[in-house]
Amino acid sequence: MASQADPDAKIEIGERVVTLLQSKGVGQYEEQDTQIKQALADAFEENEDYRRSAQTLATINLESTQKSVTPDEKAKVWIRIVRCYLEEDDPTSAYTHLNKIKNIIFSVQDKATKVMFHLSQARILDSQRSFLDAAQAYYGISNEPLVDSEERDGFLGRAIICTVLAPAGPQRGKMLAKLYKDDRASSADDFAILEKIFLNRLLTPAEIKAFSAKLDPHHLARGSDGLTVLDKAILEHNLVGASKLYNNIGFDQLGELLGIDAEKAEDYAAKMLEQGRLAGYIDQIDRYVFFEGEASGERKTGHAERVVGKELRKWDANVTGLAEEVEKVTSMIQNQHPDFYAAQVVH
Repeated sequence: MASQADPDAKIEIGERVVTLLQSKGVGQYEEQDTQIKQALADAFEENEDYRRSAQTLATINLESTQKSVTPDEKAKVWIRIVRCYLEEDDPTSAYTHLNKIKNIIFSVQDKATKVMFHLSQARILDSQRSFLDAAQAYYGISNEPLVDSEERDGFLGRAIICTVLAPAGPQRGKMLAKLYKDDRASSADDFAILEKIFLNRLLTPAEIKAFSAKLDPHHLARGSDGLTVLDKAILEHNLVGASKLYNNIGFDQLGELLGIDAEKAEDYAAKMLEQGRLAGYIDQIDRYVFFEGEASGERKTGHAERVVGKELRKWDANVTGLAEEVEKVTSMIQNQHPDFYAAQVVH
C-alpha cells in the first residue's frame, strides 16, 4: 500500500489483500499477512479509528509455527493494542492485553517497549481509580532517562494528581513525602496543593476548584453517594487535618468542618478508624471522635465496638418498639375480650 495514498484507500486495498491471503491459507503467507495488518492498523489510526486498529492487530498470529516470534515482537504488538484501547477510553480491553505483556515483560529487551508498558500500566491504574499505585507508576516514569525531560515533568504532575486523589492514610503519606522532597516538585503546577496536603493543612474551596479544573472526567465522576473521587479525597484529607488540630471533636462540629451532615461525618471517621487510616476512637454516647497520634495503616480487628454501639442502639430501639406493640395488643384484648383476658391473667 503506497504511503501517499489516503487512509480510506489503504484500508480498502488492505482488507482485500487480507481476504485474499485468507482464501489461499494464511499459513503460507504469515509474514505478508503481518505486514499488511500492520499497515492496515496505521491507516485506521490515521482516521483516528483506534478500536479497529486494535482489532486488526489482535488478529496477527504471534504463535507462528513457521518462525519464532520473540518476546520483543509480541510485546510491541500488544503494547500498541493497549495504547489504541486507551485512546478509545476502554481500559478494560486494554487491561486484557496488558496482562499478556506482564507474562513476558522480564524477557523483553527493548527499553522503549518497557517504558511504554509501565506508562500504559499507570494509565490503566489511574482509570481504575487505583490512585496510589498509579502515582507510584507515574513517578517511576518521571525518573526514566529515556523519556523526554518535558514529558518527565508531565508524569511527575500526574503522580501528584493521583497522590492527592488517593485515600488518606499512612501509605499516601509516604508517597506525599517522596514527592514533596523531590527537587522538581517545587516547579510543578500543583505544588501548592501538594504542600498543603503533605503538611496536613485544610484546603479552601477556591484551591479545590482550581485543582478540579485540571482533572480528567473519570476523576470527577460521581459515585452512588453523590460524591466525586476528589470530593472524597478532600473530605478525608480535611478529616486527617482535623485530627492534627483537635484532640477530640463532636459529630456536629466535625460535619460542619467537612461540609457534610453529622451522621456522614461519623461514618467517614469510623471507616477511616477501622481501616487504620486514622488513630483514635468514637464515643457514641457523647457523640465525639477522639484522635490519638499517628495512624498505623493496618485494619483494626478490635474496632467492632463502634459497630456494636450503633447496633445496640438499633437493638434497643427495636426492643422498645416491640414492647410498645405488645402493650397495644394486650390493651386491645383487654378492651374487646375482657373475659378471655381475665382468664389468662395469672394472679
